[in-house]
Amino acid sequence: MSECRLCPRECGTDRKVKAGACGCGDDIMLAKYMLHFGEEPCITGTRGSGAVFFSGCGLKCVFCQNFPISRGQKGEIISPERLRDILFELRDMGAHNINFVTGTHYADKIAGVLEKCRSQLGIPVVYNCSGYEKVSTLKMLDGLIDIYLPDLKYCSSEMSARYSSAPDYSGYAFPALEEMLRQQPEARFDGDIMTGGVIVRHLVLPKGYHDSIDLMDRIAALPVRPLVSVMRQYTPCYDAVKFPEINRKLTTFEYDKVVSHCADLGLEGFTQEKGCENLDMTPDF
Repeated sequence: MSECRLCPRECGTDRKVKAGACGCGDDIMLAKYMLHFGEEPCITGTRGSGAVFFSGCGLKCVFCQNFPISRGQKGEIISPERLRDILFELRDMGAHNINFVTGTHYADKIAGVLEKCRSQLGIPVVYNCSGYEKVSTLKMLDGLIDIYLPDLKYCSSEMSARYSSAPDYSGYAFPALEEMLRQQPEARFDGDIMTGGVIVRHLVLPKGYHDSIDLMDRIAALPVRPLVSVMRQYTPCYDAVKFPEINRKLTTFEYDKVVSHCADLGLEGFTQEKGCENLDMTPDF
C-alpha cells in the first residue's frame, strides 16, 4: 500500500520507499521462528507454540522485553511464500498452534498467506499483539484467526502517553478487543489446548496496580468476557531505567491486589507464580 494505515499510528508512509512508524519497510522482516514454551499453558501445551516473531512494532514501549527486535532493525527479509513454508515447518515440528507475534504492520500479508493455506494447516492460528490495533485491520483477519492474544497494557491515557507515546491507546485497544470478541466470542478447548477464543494478557507495572484495576473493571463490563492472564513478569529493561517509578520489579502486594480484584469481579483465566520476574522466557534474538 502506498500509504500505510494498518496500525493506529496511521503514519501514511509508503513503506516500499522508507520505514514506517513500525520501523519496517514493506517486505516481511522475520526475527525468529521457534517452538515457544513461554506462553499460557493452554497455548504452549506439551509441544510448544509455533511462534513467528516479526521485527518492528508500532507501539514502542519503554520497557519492551523484545527490544532487540521491536525497533525493526534486526531480522531477515522473507517472502510471503517463505512465511507460508515456515507455518507448515512449525506444524510438522509438533507445534500446537501457529503464533504470530507482533504482526500488526504485516497484517495484510499475514491475511494473504492464511487465505491460501489456512485450510491445510490443521492447527489453530494465534494473533499475539500489543492491543494497539485498528478495527479495520482486524476485520482483514476475520475467519483466519482462531485465538486472539492481545496484551492490554493501559487504561490510563497518561500512562500510555508516558511509557508508549500513545495517549490514544485505550481508545483503540478496547474497540479492538470488542472486535476480537465478535470474531471469537467463545473460549474453546481440545482437552487442555485452546482452539479458539480470546485471552487478554495484562502486565502489571510497578506503581500501576490502580490502573490495572481500572482496566479489569472495563473488561468485566464487556457483554462478552474474555479469559484474562494477569502477568507479574515485569523486569526493568530497555529504557525503563529512565523512568524511576518503573525501574524496579513488581511487589507481591501490587500483583496480589490486581489478582484479588479479578477474583472479586469473577474474571477467569491465568496468573503467574513469583520468580518469573526475569528475561528467562524471552527468546534469544
